[in-house]
Amino acid sequence: MTKEINNEILADFNKNLNQDASNNVLKNSVAQVGIYKASEDPKVKTKLNPTFNLEVETGKVSNQKQSGRCWLFAALNTLRTEFALRNNLKDFELSQNYLSFYDRLEKSNYFYQEVLKTAELPVTDRKVNHLFESPNGDGGFWDYATNLITKYGVVPSYAMPETQPSEHTNEFDDVLGKLLRKNGIELRSLVEKKTSQEAIDKRVEEMLSQVYKLCVYSFGQPPKDFDLSLRTDDGKLLEADNITPKEFFKNYFTTNLDDYVTIENSPQKSKKYHQVYAIDTQNNMVGKEPHTFLNLPMERLKDLTIQQLKGNQLVWFGNDVLQQSDRKNGYLLGDLYQYDALLGIDSQFDKGLRLDYGEAEVSHAMTITGVNLKNGQPNRWKVENSWGEENGNQGYYMMDQKWFEDYVYEVVINKKFLSDEERKDLEQEPELLPAWDALA
Repeated sequence: MTKEINNEILADFNKNLNQDASNNVLKNSVAQVGIYKASEDPKVKTKLNPTFNLEVETGKVSNQKQSGRCWLFAALNTLRTEFALRNNLKDFELSQNYLSFYDRLEKSNYFYQEVLKTAELPVTDRKVNHLFESPNGDGGFWDYATNLITKYGVVPSYAMPETQPSEHTNEFDDVLGKLLRKNGIELRSLVEKKTSQEAIDKRVEEMLSQVYKLCVYSFGQPPKDFDLSLRTDDGKLLEADNITPKEFFKNYFTTNLDDYVTIENSPQKSKKYHQVYAIDTQNNMVGKEPHTFLNLPMERLKDLTIQQLKGNQLVWFGNDVLQQSDRKNGYLLGDLYQYDALLGIDSQFDKGLRLDYGEAEVSHAMTITGVNLKNGQPNRWKVENSWGEENGNQGYYMMDQKWFEDYVYEVVINKKFLSDEERKDLEQEPELLPAWDALA
């Protein structure tokens, strides 16, 4: 039988609350400053020393502003650091806007093709619902960035600078989302009417032309070529006339994107370690594989990250930055806010269950640029964010090992650092996960 909350139960609740005089003080404190501030560890500022004994040299941080392009900023940060170290150009920056343009166009095409594939399913089908719920956004994964760079190359930031819509994507997302949903409904109707494939293909091309126009108006016209002119920190001039974005990437970068793989830590009972997984519809480009990763224990993510830093390479990582973090000061501490102790509750459960029941998500991507090792083990990490210099230590964040273990879900690692067993794992056929999986 269902038991309702009644006045007698409420009276008991109030009696229990008033039995402890300290509750009144805590109640006033929380009401004035909020749960997080009231429960913040007072020793927080002494926990993280901004010095690291293993560090990759990097320059000024970038700023994604009011956009969800963290995954792209983090990916380009790994490339620009390689370019900067080789060419002695510390604060060089690549154009995120250039690849954002093609990302939104490619995602639109991918959406149209997925709508056509699922057109005979009912609108109440979970996959159809998922497609139309988010037909196109500025979020993504490492794989998305490699797809774009391989196809379109890269350009310096001056060749395609940011615009108001590229830095503040809400309005663009709203307009494009309406357009794609309307067009998606039309495509489902064309399939229902048994329209010829030729006619459907022509209509999709017309729809993409509308998207292209919206992207040009919002982000600018992507350059087919540009004049390279960069002054290095020691006064040398890097010059090339009429170089294409793909030529720039081929001639000036040594990174082989095919060498990198996403390593995930998902300790869910439904997922096995040493298994490759792919997530259905998690893609930004027709003809490319969906988001794929190898699931490994957290200890391996830690060890592989350290190995890559020792190889003087940054580490792209996906995480849940919304948990136990202080954006302004740049703190990522596993026990930053001790609200359970403050409130006398127990809200903690393990990482696998958090993924199973919607408490955990991959909400952000950044790069790890350094680590402090004590007796060979990490006690703090240096993180390059893309939220501008006004946050953290000139844009850099400090992360402790507990936060790494609790809220880091994926790292991108050069395959040369994997064990022989792990490289063999990569040869297996990926197990396909649904589009609504916890790691999507």
